[in-house]
Amino acid sequence: MDAMESFDILVVGAGPAGATFARLIGSQGCRVLVLDGQTPKNAKPCGGLLAPDAQKALARFDLTLPKDILVDPQIFAVKTIDLKNGITRYYPRSYLNVDRYRFDKWLVSLIPENVCVRQGICKEITRTKDGFHARYRLENGEEKTADTRFVVGADGANSLVRRTFFPAFPTHHYVAIQQWFETDGQNPFYSCVFDPDTSESCSWSICKDRYFIFGGAFDPKDCRLNFEKQKQKLKDAGFTFGEPVKTEGCLVLHPHIGKGFCLGDDGVFLLGEAAGFISASSLEGISSAIKSGLYLKEAFTHKAGRSIAKAYRKYTRTMRRKLLLKCVKRPFMYRPLLRKFVMKSGVESISIISE
Repeated sequence: MDAMESFDILVVGAGPAGATFARLIGSQGCRVLVLDGQTPKNAKPCGGLLAPDAQKALARFDLTLPKDILVDPQIFAVKTIDLKNGITRYYPRSYLNVDRYRFDKWLVSLIPENVCVRQGICKEITRTKDGFHARYRLENGEEKTADTRFVVGADGANSLVRRTFFPAFPTHHYVAIQQWFETDGQNPFYSCVFDPDTSESCSWSICKDRYFIFGGAFDPKDCRLNFEKQKQKLKDAGFTFGEPVKTEGCLVLHPHIGKGFCLGDDGVFLLGEAAGFISASSLEGISSAIKSGLYLKEAFTHKAGRSIAKAYRKYTRTMRRKLLLKCVKRPFMYRPLLRKFVMKSGVESISIISE
């Protein structure tokens, strides 16, 4: 163990939420420690598409994506497949196809040099008289400790920070499973799959350079079995998978209207999916992660006599309302009869011209 270090803020997690907050708060003269637990071997399973809301969130900072973050192909329509009702529709979408791991690391690279960023996993955080004491393990296995005044949890659906300090906060999770397959790159497409027999959520497929990726969100019970069942159904529908190059998995929050959000208090604050900021309809969370990083920084620096927690709640009010509306939208996507009605109507869909 090295000698104890002391910081003003400990940020656990360096995805879009944690990296954005660290980049912005770093210019305020705070002593900040960021623990980045993501490596190529444990990258977050994600379709890796930047939705328009995420693009807008980046545009507010006048950020431009480096070329090496984008991957081929860029696809302009999503093939929506309803296996239950036997309906397929195409819907135009303005997504950017990116390498999610490289995207996250690019955001980390924007953090100013005065912020201490370390590749490591937080193992334990305890409250002390003057703040908090954290124990973490670096990528090389070395154990270190640090004291801090504030803790910011940006560590995703299975947040250690939330479980430690807000254990009573009710959450419902899916297990996201994703597999990569080599492909010749012919006839690339992006799809969204609904199959209530295997999942009450959705699945996705996307081509990235020389890989075809298929993933989905499943109830934890029998998640792998249902993943394979859905794959077989898609094979019967014409999908080609082959042998997977790699398989990934993680927890994904399933927000509900009645359960609200966990923003934190008393020196501990939550960002992104750790706070419940994820779309109930699309499971998109990058835009809300970036926004929450900005709003917490604003709460720290412009609280104007209000407590940080109250200011953070005020700044996130509009975003929380929009996310609650996504919960209202969800039944029209995930209940078979309502989805059948929407897809049969053809509203907002496009016809594909075969040449």
